[in-house]
Amino acid sequence: MVSVDEAVSAGIKKIATEIEAITSLSGYPETAYHLPITYAISGKAVSDAASAKKVYLDTNRSPLIGNEILVAAGDRTEDPPYTGFIEDSIIRKLGYSLVDGSILGLALIVGNPEKADHAAAICRELQEKLMLTFLAGGVIRSLTGAGVKVGLELRLVPLGKTSLKAVHFTDILARVAMMFGGVAPGDAHRLVSYAADRAKAFVIVFPGMTEEEIACIDALRVLGIPVLHMGGYEGGNFIRVALPDAVRTGMEMRGIRVQVTAIPIPMACSPAFEGKAIRKEEMYAEFGGTRSPAFELLRTADQKEVTDGKVTVIGPEIDQIPEKSAAPLGIIVEVTGKAMKKEYEPVLERRIHNFINYGEGTWHSAQRDLIWVRISREAVSQGIKIEHLGKLLAAKFRMDFPTLVDAVQVTLITDPERIIGERKKAEAVYQERDERIAGMKDSDVDLYYSCTLCQTFAPNHVCVITPERPALCGALTWLDGRTAYEMSPAGANQPIGRGTVINADTGEFEGVNRFVRQASHGEIERCVLYSIMDAPMTCCGCFEAVAMILPETNGIMIVTREYKGVTPSGMTFSTLAGTIGGGAQTPGFIGISKGYILSDRFIQAEGGLSRIVWMPSVLKEELGNRLSEKIQAAGLLGFYEKIADETITTDIEGLLTFLTSVDHPALNMPPLF
Repeated sequence: MVSVDEAVSAGIKKIATEIEAITSLSGYPETAYHLPITYAISGKAVSDAASAKKVYLDTNRSPLIGNEILVAAGDRTEDPPYTGFIEDSIIRKLGYSLVDGSILGLALIVGNPEKADHAAAICRELQEKLMLTFLAGGVIRSLTGAGVKVGLELRLVPLGKTSLKAVHFTDILARVAMMFGGVAPGDAHRLVSYAADRAKAFVIVFPGMTEEEIACIDALRVLGIPVLHMGGYEGGNFIRVALPDAVRTGMEMRGIRVQVTAIPIPMACSPAFEGKAIRKEEMYAEFGGTRSPAFELLRTADQKEVTDGKVTVIGPEIDQIPEKSAAPLGIIVEVTGKAMKKEYEPVLERRIHNFINYGEGTWHSAQRDLIWVRISREAVSQGIKIEHLGKLLAAKFRMDFPTLVDAVQVTLITDPERIIGERKKAEAVYQERDERIAGMKDSDVDLYYSCTLCQTFAPNHVCVITPERPALCGALTWLDGRTAYEMSPAGANQPIGRGTVINADTGEFEGVNRFVRQASHGEIERCVLYSIMDAPMTCCGCFEAVAMILPETNGIMIVTREYKGVTPSGMTFSTLAGTIGGGAQTPGFIGISKGYILSDRFIQAEGGLSRIVWMPSVLKEELGNRLSEKIQAAGLLGFYEKIADETITTDIEGLLTFLTSVDHPALNMPPLF
């Protein structure tokens, strides 16, 4: 039995001694936050051993800072499956999951379990209860040795070989506070308050930790994070719990409530599995993609036509499909409900993607008649059939939309002849929907919609969603906002009366200003929807891209989180994102969705597409034909080739030379200032 008090005291002394001995260190790559814990607490951008030692002393030898310094100064290489330090762009990508309810909180598991099944049981429960779980130390070897798959995509994140690598859990908390919460570097008091109030996190420890590891884990209590154990420790402030109660106790202590209803199929189902991949060598069979016809369709039906929970398979079942083959698949979900409306169909239909990916052994990509589905060999060996996809979908639609959907039935078509005719019917529905939505303008409606989901982490951020401007995370359109409000009138998506037009060109409206002022708790007075320069919309941190002005070029550049290199601004995406996140309103910078680039309202006040002078090639390729069509419609012939990317230049001098050589229109437009 280890005395926590004695271990903490001894561990703090060892950390101090080891810090005296370091001779060199550097910040982490792919982050705007240097050594994030140190930066958040002290406000100092540590870049060498001398400055690290000074900050350590100035902060009264904080074990949190001390551990970060030692890990940064040591061997930082991590072999698979260990992640080590997780870069900013991945955390920003997780941002929406941290606020939309698919991740309810964070857990850290450290130490060396005596039995692998103990750790496996806790991890599975955390996955099922929508927690993002980080692992450090012997618990990872224990899990992988028992055949448990780990990885960020499975929400079981293996940070490093020793429990000291739990520092990366703490540096994520620090960065979340600075990225999304508007916590200024050096404001230690606000960091502590933010972590205690908004970071729903707890720790579960197994025996076998060293004195330094115990000291570092104990220091997390400063951030309001409880530390639970099932034995092996005594004294101190670790909380003893029984193994079966560990997860429930931790969640209750942090005010996390979730009700999990098991789906009666031979496969685990949880959002924890949503990010996984099923590789070709792991699959039993696949459907769609480029190898076979496939489609999905959700439609409303008369109550008399729907038998709740009924699943019908038309064609061969999985045991009649040769292994490694490509088979057709049609997914038809029919729903009925008093509150269900036809215009909700495409919104709910997109959830088919999520729900199939919730299965531990099923994978789904794309939408409509472009879908691609795989079932793993392991899942089939456990009894999964095509029928179970229908049961999964029927159960999840009922669980997630109880006020909207009264009954659900699912038809799954694997018959090669039947699917052709049914797919044509589905394509006619897709066309009808597109015609109904296409061309919808901001001026066509009197109501816009808000999204304040991200106020979980960015308390003053307000996203304004219009028909021509999706949410900056790219996850919500105006139709989604309207549907979400009708489904949950008290939720994060509220109607915004546009009100009197103050300036139609810049997109300033009296009603929008009034709503944003109230929803931002008085922090934001004005919100101009079509401008990058004049009171632009605030940014939370989970935007898909950043647009910023390049004054020397009289234009703007756009960079996405996928691009890791330097931009002509001299900054990476991580540095830029760290500048504007947390609910800030920063003239000259906006966080945007990729789809907004193709909108007629894209920075309309400054001239729109004509201002774009640089974007990474990965974004140009992704937008591809859609961007070319938009350029042609705007009469900007040849403009696509005039947008520079990293293959042409990444510095401002080279960019100016290129823009001059192609006579880029931004050079002759009215000055941005």
